[in-house]
Amino acid sequence: MHGGPTTAVVRGPAGESVVLFSGELPEVLTDTSVAELLDLAAAILDADELVLFHQCLQTLRRNGMRAGRRIERGGAVLTVYEG
Repeated sequence: MHGGPTTAVVRGPAGESVVLFSGELPEVLTDTSVAELLDLAAAILDADELVLFHQCLQTLRRNGMRAGRRIERGGAVLTVYEG
């Protein structure tokens, strides 16, 4: 992903999955960046969570990745923050 080796997928304090990466938000998610994120996420997400995460990433690809974007799929929420 855009942040390269500093990208991480972790569990937050409440057990929620959190994707962290350095640098500015990319305007477009490419096939390569999505594949890299899915590979990282596979380390901590179960199969169902991984499917939901992939669906959220596909929505971000179509609609753009910007701060404040909130995607909900099957009860899972993906929110993009910039800080």
